[in-house]
Amino acid sequence: MPAPRVVDLGQGRRLLDLDFRDTEGLVAAYLLPEPDGWALVETGPTSCRPALLRAVAAAGVAPAEVRDVLVTHIHLDHAGGLGAIAAEFPNARLHAHELGVPHLIDPTRLVAGARRVWGEGSDRLWGPVVPTPADRLVPLRGGEEIPLVGGALRVLATPGHAKHHLAFFDTARKALLAGDGAGVLLERASRVRPAVPPPDLDLEQLFASLEAMRRTDPRQVLLSHFGPAPEGPTFLTTYRGVVERWRDVALAAARERPEPNYVAERLREHDLATGPSPTGDIASLVSGYDLAAQGLLRYFQRHGDLGGTAG
Repeated sequence: MPAPRVVDLGQGRRLLDLDFRDTEGLVAAYLLPEPDGWALVETGPTSCRPALLRAVAAAGVAPAEVRDVLVTHIHLDHAGGLGAIAAEFPNARLHAHELGVPHLIDPTRLVAGARRVWGEGSDRLWGPVVPTPADRLVPLRGGEEIPLVGGALRVLATPGHAKHHLAFFDTARKALLAGDGAGVLLERASRVRPAVPPPDLDLEQLFASLEAMRRTDPRQVLLSHFGPAPEGPTFLTTYRGVVERWRDVALAAARERPEPNYVAERLREHDLATGPSPTGDIASLVSGYDLAAQGLLRYFQRHGDLGGTAG
């Protein structure tokens, strides 16, 4: 089996393609050099565990050299494999937002939530989600720093996409590892797609987090879906505008008919009105119109935007 793709980003930084759903360019992890080892950002789901381990080996890194594993948030496409790979990296500290730590120790609710959203195919899609060892988890809340070669990896609290979302700023390269906080832009895609899923989407927090990320003045924005985004900090401003337009389209549709399928179809029509994407609808493999509709509807209902009572 060929090794997954490893991309040199400069100064020893590498992008690892986790070959999610046997498809290149959907889920990325990042290897960053530390003074005495390596940091790994994102694990992907357990279904990507073999590809992750092959990619780390292809990058010339021994498992024992990985000193820190960090996840931007605990959604399964980013952190579902954390418990499963813990034993593979025996010297690594495992970092996640403090609000997500209890769900990594006991992933029962994570698994149940995934099954509600993804249905019968959930277990096959994500693989087994096993508990992460509590004694190795390091809770983060923002403001922490991990030494890197040439600088540090600064932790930013960036809620909105999820309340347990973090971004990481590589001060040496002025590169922002944005997770899902700046959306989904696949390779060769012509436009960014909002990452606005249930259950705890909060647009006010998302916009505030985009501003916090923009203030780092990154030269490069690195997405988990997928890779370097264009235009540096300008991309973050562009993304806010795209999310605002999706919000407006979804709200108008929801006031006509507050049904996920109806709202999803209006979002799809809005997106396609800007022109066909060279990648087709492959982005739906990680950020579908249905998930966006569910996330935005829940947000509108919680905020009383549909004329009901805020929940």
